Amino acid sequence: MGMISTAQFKKGIYVIFHDEPHSIVDISFVSPGKGSAFYRTKLKSLYTGRVMEYTYKSGEKVEEVIVETHEAEYSYFDGTAYVFIEPRTFEQYSVPADVIGDDKVYLKEGLLYRIKFYEENPVGVTLPKSITCTVVEAENSVKGDTATNAMKNAIVDTGAKILVPLFVKVGDEISISTETGEYLSRK
Repeated sequence: MGMISTAQFKKGIYVIFHDEPHSIVDISFVSPGKGSAFYRTKLKSLYTGRVMEYTYKSGEKVEEVIVETHEAEYSYFDGTAYVFIEPRTFEQYSVPADVIGDDKVYLKEGLLYRIKFYEENPVGVTLPKSITCTVVEAENSVKGDTATNAMKNAIVDTGAKILVPLFVKVGDEISISTETGEYLSRK
């Protein structure tokens, strides 16, 4: 475990905070007109899952936690955990539902995900930048209502609820950003 500067902070890295490993889930750099700059972070404990806010001074050094990463395909949900299978070794990884959280709507069977482990326990899953889904439910659009960038609600096969352009209909394949949850394009 090495020391890193606050300038190297980004979402998804792991650091030691109050003698416990934490994941940085949100970060913002603040440079006030008067005084020194600082980083406002939200840290999630790898042990308890509790999220807390903490402010670091710019240039402060923090101990980084090294996590192991395995690439595996999403297979199924067993009621309490999401099961991933490594394609080469067929090793199974069970990731508890609370580790996945709201990102469950971006899990698709057969897609590769990076699973992060700390002390042999799953602590996070890295999603692909975008996924392709099939629209299973969409509001009807009114003919002639295309003069503006109008959007309508839709639900895709993973259960995600998103806003899509009016021309998207049930059965269409669309790309969704896993970072913002927004519609990207129709396939």
